[in-house]
Amino acid sequence: MGSKHKLRWAAEGYKPCQHLLEYRLKHGAESFRVLQKCLRAGGTPGRACIKREEKEVPRCASCGRAHGRLYACLLCATIGCWSPPEAPHARLHAQTAPGHDLAVDVDRAELFCCACSDQVYDPDFDRAVIGAQSAPLLGGTAKSYEKEHPINGKDAADCVKRRRGAEYKPWVPTPGEQLALRQGSTPLKEDESLPSGLRGLNNLGNTCFMNSVLQALLHTPPLRNYFLSDRHNRAICQRRAPHLCLGCDMDTIFSAAFSGERTPYSPAQFLYSWWRHAANLAGYEQQDAHEFFISTVDGIHANSGTTSPRARHSQGGRAGDVDCRCIVHHVFSGLLRSDVTCTVCGFTSTTYDPCVDISLDLEPDIGTEKLFVDPVLNGESGGRSSRAASSAFSASTLLGCLDRFTRPERLGANEKFFCQRCQTRQESIKQMSVRKLPLVLCFHIKRFEHSSTRNTSRKVDRYVQFPFFLDMLPYLSSSIVRSRHGNRLLSVDSEETGLPSMHSPFSSEFELFAVVTHSGKLDSGHYVCFLRLSGRWYKCDDAWVTRVSEDVVRASQGYMLYYVQKTLSYKASDLLPSSTPDILDKNGKHGGYSCVSGLPSMVNGV
Repeated sequence: MGSKHKLRWAAEGYKPCQHLLEYRLKHGAESFRVLQKCLRAGGTPGRACIKREEKEVPRCASCGRAHGRLYACLLCATIGCWSPPEAPHARLHAQTAPGHDLAVDVDRAELFCCACSDQVYDPDFDRAVIGAQSAPLLGGTAKSYEKEHPINGKDAADCVKRRRGAEYKPWVPTPGEQLALRQGSTPLKEDESLPSGLRGLNNLGNTCFMNSVLQALLHTPPLRNYFLSDRHNRAICQRRAPHLCLGCDMDTIFSAAFSGERTPYSPAQFLYSWWRHAANLAGYEQQDAHEFFISTVDGIHANSGTTSPRARHSQGGRAGDVDCRCIVHHVFSGLLRSDVTCTVCGFTSTTYDPCVDISLDLEPDIGTEKLFVDPVLNGESGGRSSRAASSAFSASTLLGCLDRFTRPERLGANEKFFCQRCQTRQESIKQMSVRKLPLVLCFHIKRFEHSSTRNTSRKVDRYVQFPFFLDMLPYLSSSIVRSRHGNRLLSVDSEETGLPSMHSPFSSEFELFAVVTHSGKLDSGHYVCFLRLSGRWYKCDDAWVTRVSEDVVRASQGYMLYYVQKTLSYKASDLLPSSTPDILDKNGKHGGYSCVSGLPSMVNGV
């Protein structure tokens, strides 16, 4: 393998398995160029899959299985399944055919080592998949993508250099821009009784779930600054090619909310576009606010066209959506770390998963769960105190839920994982932590329980105390891993792992600015949003907006909690592409240094 490949892998902080090194030494990077012609864009945004006829159904060559994970050998294209678990046919093929260890996931176009039973990463394979995925979106061909993104280059090393900080430079309008602002702007109507942007939303028929989440999004500081600075111009976006774009509909709602009008607004166009985006949720039935939030984030991202190359690979320890450059992932996307430790030899397998929210289980009721006293788990936790255990005899708290989320958990006998050191399935201990914090942290409290055995669903009405100010430092991977290993912890940073540094410049202190609550029963409940604006709390109940006290907010039945970082730093890598470069970048100032339109001061409006 050439020195350039080693340099690129070192820059991306990844150590490939021995089977991948042997494959590259024998076949080189040219095989991945050929593979790109066998890939096509998948049905899911951001994914690719192996080309096949419309009615063709891939099947395992050994058992004929057509469902589950199927892998195609990288050398002979033989398809094998990953079942039964004790002797998967894809692995049997690799064992019987020397050198045929690497395969490609048929539906996801992900590189997999059958000998290691794990996904592997190769920068040239990564570029081949991105080229196949991006070519139809860019209206070009795979060759044009290769020309703009050569496989042999120093892109990975340069990317590390570009992540360094830069001095924040505010936009100073030129005389011509000041004249354009005066001629093309309408002064907002001042209303001392309510803050700017606070406007009721009409209920269009069981749409309180949508109105409550939209109110939270309208007053999410980074998102608000992005849309109000015209970073997504719906007129220019639709002028290029009329298409479904939730970003354009969101821009319309922002314009209406901050127009100065106080009469309730009807987001009918957004509802219709969302129905088209999420056809399975269309209709006038009551929907889940959390599902709506996830679907809306996905819809805005799907039409942003700003996904970075690394964002297409979230498996095998990659950063995933945490590196996507679209506005919703820039604001909400964080990274979770999962450590699974073998109880026999102590080997730890670490994976990273991107997330736009953190779903938390409620603490158990009094007497339903014994205290956390397992000696092995206590040893793993390094003596870290668990507020979840102590609070089992008091009211449930958000901090207790976070302790429960990040505490070590012994996996059952039916959940044994394959230990690479023992080379067999062993009992293990799993522990979650937060690897990278987002600008805006969204917590989802799991209040709805579904039993597949009894085929029943119910809502948990247990009260949860939540703080107005939250420090996430105890739940970061750096803190948890340090408490587990003590002085034995080695330094791990972004240049070694290819992931955001544990010592992130972003603050771990957050401030609550929105609470989405649910009252009533599972099938006949009602959603309401509480907002903190200019130091005061307001209740948004569909079209009705009223001022309330902090006690009312604290007593509410929180379902989704939105926290924003108290201190936001400026980085050159935070620059987002504008949907209107011909307007914002006209003089090379606003578009060049606008970090989400003023990140350092965005918290002032909370």
